[in-house]
Amino acid sequence: MSMRRLVSILILGVALSGCASLQRADPLQVTVAGIEPLPGQGLELRMLVKLRVQNPNDAVLDYDGVFVEMDVKGKTFASGVSAARGSVPRFGESVLEVPVTVSAFRIVRQVIGFAGDDGDGKIDYVLKGKLNGPAWRGQRFESQGQLQLPALGAARV
Repeated sequence: MSMRRLVSILILGVALSGCASLQRADPLQVTVAGIEPLPGQGLELRMLVKLRVQNPNDAVLDYDGVFVEMDVKGKTFASGVSAARGSVPRFGESVLEVPVTVSAFRIVRQVIGFAGDDGDGKIDYVLKGKLNGPAWRGQRFESQGQLQLPALGAARV
């Protein structure tokens, strides 16, 4: 066998094994499982957002760091990061906690935006983020949902 043919076979083998490792995984399902208040600094609101991450794949998802961003009405409302490490089991789920920050400016901007709404107290949001993975690989996610605001003036006598 010639050297040129041997090199060609080796390159083809490496290329095929690289393609196999890049097989497409099903997207993660991420929902907001809960929100708890945290102490803030100055003109900011801090919250601990609990995310339920469901892994519909046949491989454990190891992560080392989490980023999350919540958009309301097409604009960034809150964002946060966590250096948490862990894993989401294959065909399983985990709840991750990420502290997020909302600046006073963003709160005012959203309140002004709600002034023209129909007053049903529902907020549509888009949640985007990334679970950082080993060797610079990460798993991005995006989900949408709706939060119900408490009714103002519901306790009238």
